[in-house]
Amino acid sequence: MSETSQGPVGVDQRQATADQPAAAQPSAAQLSAAQRNAVAELLRVSPVADELGRRFTAAGHELHLVGGSVRDALLGRLGDDLDFCTDAQPDQTLAVLKGWAEAIWETGREFGTIGAMRGGLRLEITTFRAEAYDGVSRNPVVRYGTSLADDLVRRDFTINAMAVSLPGHVFTDPHGGLGDLAARVIRTPGTPQQSFGDDPLRMLRAARFVAKLRFTPDPAVVAAMTELAPSLDRITPERIRDEFTKLMVGADPIAALRLLVDTGLADRFLPELPGLKLAIDEHAQHKDVYEHTLTVVSNAIRLEGGGEPDFTLRLAALLHDIGKPATKAVGSDGRVSFHHHEVVGARLTRQRMKALRYPKDVTADVTRLVELHLRFYGYGRGEWTDSAVRRYVTDGGPLLDRLHKLTRSDCTTRNRRKAAALAADYDALEERIARIAAEEDLARVRPDLDGNAIMELLGLPPGPLVGQAWRHLKELRLERGPLTRDEAEDELRAWARAQGL
Repeated sequence: MSETSQGPVGVDQRQATADQPAAAQPSAAQLSAAQRNAVAELLRVSPVADELGRRFTAAGHELHLVGGSVRDALLGRLGDDLDFCTDAQPDQTLAVLKGWAEAIWETGREFGTIGAMRGGLRLEITTFRAEAYDGVSRNPVVRYGTSLADDLVRRDFTINAMAVSLPGHVFTDPHGGLGDLAARVIRTPGTPQQSFGDDPLRMLRAARFVAKLRFTPDPAVVAAMTELAPSLDRITPERIRDEFTKLMVGADPIAALRLLVDTGLADRFLPELPGLKLAIDEHAQHKDVYEHTLTVVSNAIRLEGGGEPDFTLRLAALLHDIGKPATKAVGSDGRVSFHHHEVVGARLTRQRMKALRYPKDVTADVTRLVELHLRFYGYGRGEWTDSAVRRYVTDGGPLLDRLHKLTRSDCTTRNRRKAAALAADYDALEERIARIAAEEDLARVRPDLDGNAIMELLGLPPGPLVGQAWRHLKELRLERGPLTRDEAEDELRAWARAQGL
């Protein structure tokens, strides 16, 4: 690696070398743009970062902005969470921070990390690391390193193995990360086999960066992911869940999902996804349900309208058809069907999300969307009464807006006439919902008599019979719309007589 040279905008850059892959060789314009981004971002945080650097220097220690913070600064998207590394050990770091930081926490102390808050920035300072792995778990045996080089070589990817010294702003890039950043390539500082063998979770992290940054993994990285996919079994479900969630809310989860399937990683924690390749779509519009599913996810992202990523909607789109392989049937006419796949899919969704330790409320929402995603398809035949519309809204509940988007996303037919008809049908349904909602509070459909009124009218104490009466009145409310007080009381008395009360 050549020596560093002063860049045109004040951040030293380590030049690309002859042994760096050709795909990663950045152009002068790309390097200049990255430098401008970095300087602009560093100027924003420098009052705090440089002041902290001067404090470490005065105490006889090094301080470097490092990892994702440098990567994001070069991309022009540095946030308010800054990562630093230092040769100071935790007690020494604490001594530097005390009296300067507005808040200090030591929750990461066993890994050499001390956290602090200053000027609205969240700072994490970690002692140089040079850990070793036991090859059984992903947990490293924490061993402090003695140099910045030790620290950078242990990092997951070259784009995260760059550093900027403080307060001097000298840029260090021993593994060609800047070139890879400019070329939008994901590589590892050492061999990917060594990196992923040390920590298999890094394979999911590679896919996450594909989704987040729209980067392309180096062929050697893809080969190592394929070779070492079984080692993902060493990772806890919670860790896998967290990486997968970040992947799903990335800018381009489709490319990342393909990578997970192609390398066999999906087989280790989400086998239902590659399993969709076994089921041919009944409309014969896609090579398989797998391709249809990825299109539905893409459609759902488009319907988010550029707002915050909706993980619940995206995951429901990904899982909405996972019941198809188990329900596939071929009729006498040769047509393929998947009867009740939404019911089976909801059950499989609940099981998979439970295995990945998703919170109960998120699991319930995604499962409900999978269960309801086919409900709309009877509407176009003109069979829906106002009662059916009320039930649709009530069953959708707070998920109704997501259900609208999921249902529209599920229309992937290439037949323009059919696609237009489905869109028109759903437009008509939404207009009908709006009309009925203007007359009734569909979001809060409840019986016309509450529990207290039921007990008073029938002379019942609190108990199961009151609940049965309440549900009966709610069914009437859904079927007929609002009842007057007299009508509701008459219906309740008729129900009570039928129950022998």
